[in-house]
Amino acid sequence: MKKIIKSYLIVLFLLGTLHHVWAQEDIFAALQEIAIVDQKVMMPMRDGTRLATDIYRPKAMGKYPIIFSRTPYNFNTWVDGEERTRTAQTAYDMIKRGYAYVVQNERGRYFSEGEWDILGTPLTDGYDAFTWMKDQEWSNGKIGTLGCSSTAEWQMAVAALDHPSHAAMVPQGFGAGVGRVGNYYEQGNWYRGGAEQMLFFAWLYGVEHDKFKPRIPAGATQEDLIRISRFYDLAPQNPEVDMKESLSHLPIQDILQNIHGKREIFDKMVRRTPNDPAWYSGGLYHDDMEIGVPSFWFASWYDVSISPNLALFNYVRNHAKDPEIRENQYLVIAPTLHCSYTRATENTIVGERSVGDARLNYDEQINAWFDFWLKGEANNFKANTPRVQYYTMGSNKWQASETWPPENAQMTTYYLSGQGMANSLYGDGRLTTSIPRGTDQPDAFTYDPLNPVTSFGGNVCCTGNAIQGGAFDQREMEARQDILVYTTEPLEKGTEVSGFIETTLYVSSDAKDTDFTIKLIDVYPDGRAYNLDETIQRARYREGYDKEVFMQKDKVYKIDLTPMATSNYFEKGHRIRIEVSSSNFPRFARNLNTGGKNYDEKMGVVAHNQVHHSKTYPSQIRLPMVK
Repeated sequence: MKKIIKSYLIVLFLLGTLHHVWAQEDIFAALQEIAIVDQKVMMPMRDGTRLATDIYRPKAMGKYPIIFSRTPYNFNTWVDGEERTRTAQTAYDMIKRGYAYVVQNERGRYFSEGEWDILGTPLTDGYDAFTWMKDQEWSNGKIGTLGCSSTAEWQMAVAALDHPSHAAMVPQGFGAGVGRVGNYYEQGNWYRGGAEQMLFFAWLYGVEHDKFKPRIPAGATQEDLIRISRFYDLAPQNPEVDMKESLSHLPIQDILQNIHGKREIFDKMVRRTPNDPAWYSGGLYHDDMEIGVPSFWFASWYDVSISPNLALFNYVRNHAKDPEIRENQYLVIAPTLHCSYTRATENTIVGERSVGDARLNYDEQINAWFDFWLKGEANNFKANTPRVQYYTMGSNKWQASETWPPENAQMTTYYLSGQGMANSLYGDGRLTTSIPRGTDQPDAFTYDPLNPVTSFGGNVCCTGNAIQGGAFDQREMEARQDILVYTTEPLEKGTEVSGFIETTLYVSSDAKDTDFTIKLIDVYPDGRAYNLDETIQRARYREGYDKEVFMQKDKVYKIDLTPMATSNYFEKGHRIRIEVSSSNFPRFARNLNTGGKNYDEKMGVVAHNQVHHSKTYPSQIRLPMVK
């Protein structure tokens, strides 16, 4: 697990494709020829806490715009390994383009002072950093923020503070910074539809520093810190664990304790409900906050939070008070995993499905974006760059639109139907555009939380060896009797589905509370069934996340699942399929079906669940089909 997480952090760290690849022994020599290198600058915050900051700026006299990355990850350039080269190479590329590059650790991380709390550090830290940087004699007062994942997630909430020097931002894979937007209450990827997403259970084990870690005495000088950083890395080396096995432990509140991980932050987060006031006091962005920064957003079809990411883009685009801010929002959606944009090749494989040549000139566009906003260059970025660039899988091509979804996408309703035997791939479940007219013949299945449907591929990240993300042939999973399978007839012509996918199910259960899951699938003529997106809804939150309403035995309830999103071309002869079940584990924590708190329970109850489909109960999926 240690090696897996370390590799993951390296991949995510800061920036994407780099123009020039250097050997470790050469990059610093090249950088020092063109840059003033000022490491372990302890930048003061308003409460006196100092944050460790490395600054790289051109040797030539002058005032320069700044590219700023703030991160919880390790960028100690004196450490052997890829981190050392990556930071220096990023700085080199920025200096060559006439920028200063500043990278800073969040408070409580590595050499930064204070206590770390995931998404709980004061928003004022970002604001204070902007003020400090713009006041430097080498600064032109323009600052752009850049980074992926945890190096991106802080940018939105700080952008809502509207610092005058925060001139532009490029958040990539930013879902962990989105709290509530519209109907999504994911709270930084902790929830989906009221069910816990387990990625942070694994992530916190790998990255959180122990409360007994070595600490640098307050007031240490820059000279001392540079010397110490050459041989003290302050990075935790947690023992390897089998995260697939570890996430199976019950109760889930004891998962980190069971593997001897640090758990103070986890302990408080695992107890929060989706609408707990604590989510609104940290660093998450919520849609009652006004973003006032031009933004170039990057998302991925197989990222853990693609739907709320796109919803946030739409929210800023449509609701920002300043029309100039509304007008200066741009979006790229790649067919990749979390923060893997630049891994696209001539034959991009996501999971085990080829999605073709998904390369894009990411660096060129990002550079032009910053040149426009930070340098004032008349480079025609806005004329040359589509509002939305999205990759359509299946047809395997980049497309452009002024909106998301594309303007010519029209919602088409497919209804669930059959004779009550949709269990497994071999059942009679069908998707049809005709409203069922017969009597209700519900499909029934048994959900045993001790034998859940296991996650197989999907829109995930950060779970170690527990889940491999991407598209995989789902036929083996679909042999299970606790998965209901609904499929169209072979398509008579090719059909593009691009946009948000909405689902309404009419369900019943003999349990007080249970979950309902759905997965959208592209079925090839030879039977291969590749997953596109997936979601979940906890029944107790079907009427909203501010209250819990439990189910009564065998009463039928309408449930609207949180929307999915994709862009996929279903070729002629392909079929559209959905899977319905009550678990997708360990992507989502199991509902133990008791109606209790779930996080503190060891034992569950078996739920006998039904999905109804008739004229009275028209269970359906609504697909945005491009005409």
